[in-house]
Amino acid sequence: MPPNDDMTETTSSALQLHDARPFFEKALVHGVQHGIIDRERLAALHADAPKGMVQIARYFGSEFLRPELEKARDRIVNLISLHLLETTDADLAKAAVLLRDHSLLSRSKAGSDMLRRLIAMPESSNFGMAGLADADVPLLGLWSLRTHAEYRSELERRSRIAAAIDAALWMAEQYDLDPDTLQESGADAEAVIRTGLLLQVLAPRAADWPHPGAFEKAVNAQRKKPLSADAVALRLPAGLPGALREVVQAEYGTVRADLRKLLDPATVLRPLMRPTSAFRSRYFLLDDPLAEVDDYHRSLDELDAGEELLQPASKTWTKTVQGNDDEHSLLTLFLCVAAGAPKKTLLTEKTAASLVRKLRKSGLDAALATGFIREHAPGARHADYIALWHSFLQDAQRTLLSDMDYQLHDALALLRRECNVGA
Repeated sequence: MPPNDDMTETTSSALQLHDARPFFEKALVHGVQHGIIDRERLAALHADAPKGMVQIARYFGSEFLRPELEKARDRIVNLISLHLLETTDADLAKAAVLLRDHSLLSRSKAGSDMLRRLIAMPESSNFGMAGLADADVPLLGLWSLRTHAEYRSELERRSRIAAAIDAALWMAEQYDLDPDTLQESGADAEAVIRTGLLLQVLAPRAADWPHPGAFEKAVNAQRKKPLSADAVALRLPAGLPGALREVVQAEYGTVRADLRKLLDPATVLRPLMRPTSAFRSRYFLLDDPLAEVDDYHRSLDELDAGEELLQPASKTWTKTVQGNDDEHSLLTLFLCVAAGAPKKTLLTEKTAASLVRKLRKSGLDAALATGFIREHAPGARHADYIALWHSFLQDAQRTLLSDMDYQLHDALALLRRECNVGA
């Protein structure tokens, strides 16, 4: 059945709503139709276009290949469109005036400069990724064919990243933390911001950026104070530039939730301080083994006169551990003790499977490992090692003893991740 007049009019209106022409073309047509661009100016634009295409083709490849020239035509049209859209907020009349008053080459260059500024902006908030962006020319070639909407979206994303980096550098500067340290450690800007906010509450008078030991000490000091609403109230650091406030405030929710957890006496701190913990991934603490040793000796100096010195490691501990006192090795040892198996800090795949079978047959006695720690480990580390062991059990015990894991896949995967399992 042939369409009636109403259907034709509706279809025509729908088609008119979608205009896929580049904005440059729309502005040019609008300028001619409304007398903004006269014939002389139009002729000049026509003369400029081939020159610009050849320059762009030469820049990105070769002006002697037809495919490169065709792509150059698309690039110059898109670059001019990007500039006109960004500058005039999609106002056709204003865009037409710009085409009347300026050459195509200058508008193309303006669009290219926009993209160069975008490409120069940080692509990641990780300080360790600074300077690792791809080459400028390939990126410019890529972006010169993208839409204005894609440009705006990427500009907003990178602007947020740039603001986060600026805020992190400002935070670091308040504690004399060198930017090179952030870069060498591969810190995330957001993690630096969150840590700075925590320090405002936990250690408002701190002059240095904390390592895990100092951070834990600050938390324990705050726990001794009465917990109130003000204790977990986050405030912007004094002197924070106004332009950085929004990006800092964006981290409030995460920091506030973690702060409540930190100040809860029921939360064991040592597992949170582990380098692989989810908490540590959200915050930036300095890795400073010497500072942690200093803290230990300082704690000995602070013992009361009548207080006994802390127990040294036993010969059994020294012989068994043999210097392998990283968390993975220690958890391997504690698990062997709890299973009643030979004491090891390293398991092969075969012995790990045998250990799991033994656990499922005879059970796991967590108290055996706790007793071993109290009897043989260095006294200064008793609390830390026991907290490490209990934290491991909370997550691992169900998997290790599960009857549903017939092939031991889940249990062995857990041991490879948390313990010391070699080939």
